[in-house]
Amino acid sequence: MNFLRGVMGGPSAGPQPSGADTIQKLCDRVASSTLLDDRRDAVRALKSLSKKYRLEVGIQAMEHLIHVLQTDRSDSEIIGYALDTLYNVISNDLEEEEQDDSEEENSVKQVDDLGSQFTEIFIKQQENVTLLLTLVEEFDFHVRWPGVKLLTSLLKQQGPQVQQIILVSPMGVSRLMDLLADSREVIRNDGVLLLQQLTKSNAAIQKIVAFENAFERLLDIITEEGNSDGGIVVEDCLLLLQNLLKNNNSNQNFFKEGSYIQRMKPWFEVGDDNCGWSAQKVTNLHLMLQLVRVLVSPTNPPGATSSCQKAMFHCGLLQQLCTILMATGVPADILTETINTVSEVIRGCQTNQDYFASVNAPSNPPRPAIVVLLMSMVNERQPFVLRCAVLYCFQCFLYKNQKGQGEIVSTLLPSTIDATGNSVSAGQLLCGGLFSTDSLSNWCAAVALAHALQENGTLKEQLLRVQLATSIGNPPVSLLQQCTNILSQGSKVQTRVGLLMLLCTWLSNCSIAVTHFLHNPANVPFLTGQIAENLGEEEQLVQGLCALLLGISIYYNDNSLENYRKEKLKQLIEKRIGRENFIEKLGFISKHELYSRAAQKPQPSFSSPDHMMFDHEFTKLVKELEGVISKAIYKSSEEDKKEEEVKKTLEQHDNIVTHYKKVIREQDQELEELKQRISTLTSQNEQLQATVTQQVSQIQQHKDQYNLLKVQLGKDTQHHNSHGDTLQMNGIQTEEVSKLKEELEEWKNKHELLQGQLKEKDSVIEKLNSSQLEMGATEQSLQTSRFGGLEHSNELQKELEMLRSQLQLQAAEISKLQMENQKLQVMNTAADPMLGDSGAPAATSSELEARLEQEIKELKSQVKALSEEKESLKQQLDSSTSTVAILQDKNSRLEREVAESKKEQDDLLVLLADQDQKISAQKMKLKDFGVAVEDEDDTESGDQGDEDEDGDEEEQDENVAVCYQEN
Repeated sequence: MNFLRGVMGGPSAGPQPSGADTIQKLCDRVASSTLLDDRRDAVRALKSLSKKYRLEVGIQAMEHLIHVLQTDRSDSEIIGYALDTLYNVISNDLEEEEQDDSEEENSVKQVDDLGSQFTEIFIKQQENVTLLLTLVEEFDFHVRWPGVKLLTSLLKQQGPQVQQIILVSPMGVSRLMDLLADSREVIRNDGVLLLQQLTKSNAAIQKIVAFENAFERLLDIITEEGNSDGGIVVEDCLLLLQNLLKNNNSNQNFFKEGSYIQRMKPWFEVGDDNCGWSAQKVTNLHLMLQLVRVLVSPTNPPGATSSCQKAMFHCGLLQQLCTILMATGVPADILTETINTVSEVIRGCQTNQDYFASVNAPSNPPRPAIVVLLMSMVNERQPFVLRCAVLYCFQCFLYKNQKGQGEIVSTLLPSTIDATGNSVSAGQLLCGGLFSTDSLSNWCAAVALAHALQENGTLKEQLLRVQLATSIGNPPVSLLQQCTNILSQGSKVQTRVGLLMLLCTWLSNCSIAVTHFLHNPANVPFLTGQIAENLGEEEQLVQGLCALLLGISIYYNDNSLENYRKEKLKQLIEKRIGRENFIEKLGFISKHELYSRAAQKPQPSFSSPDHMMFDHEFTKLVKELEGVISKAIYKSSEEDKKEEEVKKTLEQHDNIVTHYKKVIREQDQELEELKQRISTLTSQNEQLQATVTQQVSQIQQHKDQYNLLKVQLGKDTQHHNSHGDTLQMNGIQTEEVSKLKEELEEWKNKHELLQGQLKEKDSVIEKLNSSQLEMGATEQSLQTSRFGGLEHSNELQKELEMLRSQLQLQAAEISKLQMENQKLQVMNTAADPMLGDSGAPAATSSELEARLEQEIKELKSQVKALSEEKESLKQQLDSSTSTVAILQDKNSRLEREVAESKKEQDDLLVLLADQDQKISAQKMKLKDFGVAVEDEDDTESGDQGDEDEDGDEEEQDENVAVCYQEN
């Protein structure tokens, strides 16, 4: 009751108002009525009164409404009225809208406190939130939508407490994720708002929501709504995505691995017509750019940022952002945020930085994007926020980019300056801004040039060559001298701070630059004079920077100038300033408020140009050098000498270490080569073993083939004999034909004397013919057998030659292995002294020697096995050569037999020729006696009958018919 009195503003005096009485009656009706309709009407009435009498309804009816939610779940209408009533009681949105036009500010605070207190009462029982989660699962619109609104209001009032209740509730977050899949846009959109409140500053809930496929669903909604051209729903989805990704490395990695970065590219396709940007489109695109920056923020782990930067380049997102950067008609705040986004996408990523260096503005002639941006930075008519964004972009382009630093500094060197003056370079713009009358341009140009020299000693030395023409007729002065001249002229504080930061960055860790700076006799007196004076608060920052510059001149002094050696400079500080005073002035830098702001993050963000004093990278340099310089001021000359000796010793030690590192690296390379050779030798050995086994199998196959050939030769001899018998049978058939011819001749010639002579002559002729045919058949069979044997012997010889060539190749490979083994032994012996001299890795070299010796022994055993296998192959080859010699002997015998058969055939041919002459003489005599004799053509056709039996028989029938006709 004390709480209620406090809310009401104290105890009530007098009668209660009529509204309170009505609410009390309605609450009694809800609690005591048995009819559902009566309770529903009472809750409806409470809903209508809840806006006007929020306090009374909340005090008297909250318990009854919660009871209705628990008991009357079967009736969706009364549940909906109860949820709406609770929402009106707990939510502050309606009361704030009504109080917008009033002049009472205390009422707004009281309303906020009222909603928070009612929320605290509701969530005091955690079952109420669990019950609400169950009601949100209902598909009925009149239940689900009021439940979503009520839960959102609870999260707004008491976010962490409600988040913890939902987190421990079974499937609590998963139930709410189903709201994104609701087909009713009102519930879906309010579900997005609910998840916004749910995921605020709670990494555990953010992870659960992300792994419930929230990224896919939200990106689908953004695409359906039209990307950047969409309405406020797109804005709500983007805010939810920022909640899920910001400072949550797990979700960022999940977003990248899920290829969701590629789906962001269509967001930035704004088209060519950039006029008429609506306020909602500007807001949407601004949030989209911020979402990209969340993924590549410098505060993220370097590995995660680098992987996101690479993914953005490969999917074309960086190219799309550069298109917006160079487009016309883009609103100023979108252009500024785009520059900041491109800055962080390219920061520290060499690939992206190289691409950005190649981007050209669509001008005539085309100019690099870097030059166009620098023109905006040094232009005092441009907005301050835009100039800061360009400076940040230039810093990110040079961050860990020695190639880009060299390109910027090269535009300042005399050999690369464009003599025609047609094109403006980045170096010329920086020099122009450095010596401009605008202090902001001076500061931006000085910081940009300092980033071009960051951690690059070579460029610091090259920048000493830059000469500037101050006026006509005067000799040129160096850039370093011109900076010190402007310092001594007493310009604005911002200009001097920028130049001092540039000089400190330039001289740090560069002894040559320190020597050039000290060579000007006016510089040291100017610095000591600035430090020694007692100036106001505005000048204290300049005094601290002058002390830092003088300390750098002492710490990095190589004592090459006699008048400005370390000891003399320390004595000068002791006499004119005092060591304690010097250290105090040096501490002004880190104690300054603007220094602390700049040290927080890399992006230069200032509320006004007057606050633009320190650069983030320079704060790191101050933190590094402040303690070192303080120690150096108090050191004596002997300590300096000892320190120099220690430095020299350390340098020598570093040289020795680098030498040994080089030796170890070379030995590692040699060991890798030896391991590779051993692996190749092992593989070659395996190949040779496989080849040997294959050759053994081939030799066995050849042996089998040789045995088959021997069997086949025996069969061919038998075939030759059978073929000769068939030819003799053919000779018998021709002899019978000759007898028929003789009988025909007897019927033809009835002279017995001539008939007898003819029979004798014909028998002699037929004998000669039969002997000739037999000899021809014998010769043919001998030739076939000879050719068959020759073919088989030739095949054997070819196979043996192949075997010999394979054995020769194998022998060559074995000799090659032996040579490589000897080389390995030589290299091993050569590596022993090297390994012994290394000192530190002695134990490692001994182990390597043992391994090498063991591997060489294994190779020797393998080579020995190969040589034994080679000897066995040689024996097999000798046996095969002996078999070939036997075959050659048989072949020579066959050739002798063929030659003898040829000689006999020639003798037979001579005999046949004599017989032919005698036969022709006999035929002439028969013709003289008037006896009909066959022509030579008919005789030749009869002789060819041995080759074609069918044609011979036909000719014989014709001759018989002719003889009968003559008779």
